[in-house]
Amino acid sequence: MSRRVVRRALLADPEALPADLPPVLRRVYAARGIDRGEALDLGLGRLLPPAQMGGLERAVALLADAVTGDRAVTVIGDFDADGATSVALCLRGLRAMGLERIDYLVPNRFEFGYGLTPEIVAVAAERSPDLLLTVDNGVGSVAGVEAARAAGMQVVVTDHHLPGPRLPAADAIVNPNLPDNPFPSKHLAGVGVAFYLLLGVRAELRARGWFGAGRAEPNLAGLLDLVALGTVADVVPLDDNNRILVEQGLRRIRARQATPGVLALLEVGRRDPARTLAADLGFVAGPRLNAAGRLEDMSLGIECLLTDDADVARTIAERLDALNRERREIEAGMKAQALAELDALQLDQARELPTGVALY
Repeated sequence: MSRRVVRRALLADPEALPADLPPVLRRVYAARGIDRGEALDLGLGRLLPPAQMGGLERAVALLADAVTGDRAVTVIGDFDADGATSVALCLRGLRAMGLERIDYLVPNRFEFGYGLTPEIVAVAAERSPDLLLTVDNGVGSVAGVEAARAAGMQVVVTDHHLPGPRLPAADAIVNPNLPDNPFPSKHLAGVGVAFYLLLGVRAELRARGWFGAGRAEPNLAGLLDLVALGTVADVVPLDDNNRILVEQGLRRIRARQATPGVLALLEVGRRDPARTLAADLGFVAGPRLNAAGRLEDMSLGIECLLTDDADVARTIAERLDALNRERREIEAGMKAQALAELDALQLDQARELPTGVALY
């Protein structure tokens, strides 16, 4: 069999990149459209500022009011890895800022379907929250938001999915993919949007003088392992901004400065956290989180990311690993069954054809 090498067309000029880069790297970067030396700087100082995110100001004010006013908040998540990391990020971040009355609810896909439905609002209402915060969902939840508002709850929607023809009447919507949102990066995952929300809330609380006098201001960079995991697992394009978020999260994982649950998910997948790559998040940690949402309850995955006890995290991660093996077995069985039925269908069709007529 003959083989040939195909050169990818360059999307940028390699000569525009720093001369001290090896020629091969310069060509690889140019093939990916990178033509600025500063784009190779993955420091947090190059992260797009929260002020550019449309809708953030109103959402931040509502969450800051909840923190300072001791209000009750329920986070409504999604049943995939992006949703799980988004929930864990918000609970960890808002608790660190002083919000004590916060919990979460993830719709069981078999009972409630996706997003903030009126049915899941009814379940949430039993907890008497003052405010519902959606993460990685909500931009299409017109009926659910209407039900929540009718029940006296405020609603803050954070999402990254494309909106439909009608937006929900939420108190605030943060989504870089809304038509009028000026945020330059349209590829944030749900967990990335949630991270920007936390940055905004912290800045607002700082401006209100909330921190100090025994109340420490949290370092939100310590939660970037969750942002990296959710971003990679959701397979969003790694533009400059997402690349920074992922790289910074990976650095913290390699230094073992990550949540115990992320470290445990990697370890049960036989990966050394000190040598973690983005592929390990996408093919090892992410699928184990997703298995909970597909076969059981994503709350199991979220609890893995919320615990600070390494032994508890390991126990939950082992359960998630077992669920992931079960998921693979189910998928393999479904594939074998589908192929067998396809082969039988083709044989039946072949018998019906006149002699000498090919099936394809």
